Amino acid sequence: MANNTTKTELSNALFSAADALRSKMDANEYKNYLLGIVFYKYLSDKLLYHVGEVLENNPNLSLDQAQKLYEDQYRDPDLQDELKYSLSFSLEPKHTFTYILNEINGEARDEKGIKTFQISDLADAFNDIESTSSDFEGLFQDVQLYSPRLGANAQKQADTIANVIKAIGNLEIVHAPGDVLGDAYEYLIGQFASETGKKAGEFYTPQKVSELLTKLTLVNKNYPNGMTVYDPAMGSGSLLLNFRKYIEDVGGKENEVIYYGQEINMSTFNLAKMNMILHGVDSSNQHLRNGDTLDEDWPPLSQTMFDSVVMNPPYSQHWSANKGFLQDPRFSPYGVLAPKSKADYAFLLHGLYHLKNTGTMAIVLPHGVLFRGAAEGKIRKKLLENGSIDAVIGLPANLFYNTSIPTVIIVLKKDKENRSVMFIDASKGFEKKKNQNALREEDIQKILDTYRKREDLKRYAHLAKYDEIEENDFNLNIPRYVDTFVPEPPVDLKKVASDLHETNIEIEQTQKELVGMLKELTSDDKDVMEGLEAIIKELGGELHD
Repeated sequence: MANNTTKTELSNALFSAADALRSKMDANEYKNYLLGIVFYKYLSDKLLYHVGEVLENNPNLSLDQAQKLYEDQYRDPDLQDELKYSLSFSLEPKHTFTYILNEINGEARDEKGIKTFQISDLADAFNDIESTSSDFEGLFQDVQLYSPRLGANAQKQADTIANVIKAIGNLEIVHAPGDVLGDAYEYLIGQFASETGKKAGEFYTPQKVSELLTKLTLVNKNYPNGMTVYDPAMGSGSLLLNFRKYIEDVGGKENEVIYYGQEINMSTFNLAKMNMILHGVDSSNQHLRNGDTLDEDWPPLSQTMFDSVVMNPPYSQHWSANKGFLQDPRFSPYGVLAPKSKADYAFLLHGLYHLKNTGTMAIVLPHGVLFRGAAEGKIRKKLLENGSIDAVIGLPANLFYNTSIPTVIIVLKKDKENRSVMFIDASKGFEKKKNQNALREEDIQKILDTYRKREDLKRYAHLAKYDEIEENDFNLNIPRYVDTFVPEPPVDLKKVASDLHETNIEIEQTQKELVGMLKELTSDDKDVMEGLEAIIKELGGELHD
C-alpha cells in the first residue's frame, strides 16, 4: 500500500491535473472533471483494496497486486456478491483506475497484446458504477468525456483525459487521513475562485465559516445518542459534514450523525453525494434530495425534525412568493410572505419550521434582513415577539467567493426562556488574505465564548432586552446596539501651545541662518543682487515682526 497522501501532495497533483484542462475551459467546468476522476479513483482503489482483504486477508496489497488478483478471480460469483454487498458497486477489471492508468502508461495487455487507452474505456467504467446502484446514478454526468472542449478529435480528447489521470495516478486517497475530497474542494476553490467568480459561491461555504455555523448550533448541547442535522441549501455538503468533526464535543460519535440536505442544482447535488461517500457516511445516515427548497417543502414534518439546522442560502434570491404559500404551515403564522425579489426570510422560516423545539439554527444572510421594512419587517417583528431570534452576529466583509459584502449570522431557537437577543459585532476579527478575508481560530472562539456567556463586551457585544428592541421599532441593525466608536484622545492644549512656541523658535533660527548665507552671496549681475537684497529684506522684516 502506498504512503498516505498529504494535503500538499494532493494540491500539487490537482494543480498538475488542472494544467491539462485550464487552457481548454474555465475552472467552474474543469472542477467537474477533476473531482469526478478523483472520486472514480477513490471507488476503484477502495474496491481493489477490498479484493485483497477478501481473497488474501491482506488489505495492504499494492494496487497492482490487487489488480492481478482481481483479474484472476473476477468471475467468482461469491466475490461479486461480496463486493456489491460491502461496497454497493462493482467494476470490471478492465475498468478499474489502475488498469486504465496502466493502459495510458503502455503496461496493460489483453489477448491481442498491449492495450491503448480510449475515452470509451473510462466512459464504460463510469457506466459500471452508475448502473450498479441508485446511490451512484448520474454521479458522473458532468464529466463530459466526449466534449470538444477536451480536444478536436477522439485522440486529442483521450490525450487530455490521460494527462489528468496520470497527474493523480500515484495519489493514495483511500487510506489518506482526513477529508480528501474536502481538501480537493478547498484547494480547487481557493486556487481558482477568482476564475469562477460568482459561481464558486453556489456550492461552497469557506471552511472557517462552516465551522462557526456548526459550533454555534452545538453550544450548550449534549447528544450522546447522536443527532439529526439539516441544510436546506446544502451545496456540496461541506457545511453538513462539519458535524462529524465536532459531535464528540457534545458527547456523540461521528457515525451517529444523520444528515438531511436539499440542493436545487443537479451538478452540485451530485458533488454532495460524492462528498458523503468519500467521507464514509453510511447510506442509511444520509438523506439527500435534488429539489427546490422553497417551492416544495421537504422533508415531511412527520418524518423528522432536526437538532441543528445550518444554512448559507443564495442571498436575496428571487422566488415565486405565490399567494398559495400563505396557507403553507412554514409561512402562514407570519401573515405575509418574503418579497419575490428577496427570499431571505423564506429560507429562514423554512429552516426554523423544521427545527426541533430543543434545537438551534444558524443561517448566513445579508445585513438587509436586519432592518428592511414592509413584509420583512412584519416577519422580523413576529420572530422577535415569539423569542425565536437568539443572536445576531455581524461578520467581516469579503469572506465569501460570491460576494464581498459583509454578512450576518442569525441564530434561532424555539425553547428560549426570554426574548433577549445577543448582538455581536465580529466584523473586525479576520485575517486579510490575497483575494479574500478569512476567519481565524481565535476569531471563531471569541464569537463562541461571547455567545455562550451572553454578557456585554465593550465595543464588541451587547445583550439587548426585548423592551430595548421594541423601542428601536424591531430594527436589528447592529450599530444600534453595539457602539464600536473609539473616541479620539483629548487634545492637550497646553502641550500644543508649547510645541507651537518651540516650532516658531526653530523657524526663526533657520531664517537667521538663511539670511546670513544669503548676505555672503555676490554677483556681477545687478538684477541678481537686487533680487537677493529683496529676499534678505523680506526675511529680515519677518525676523523683526
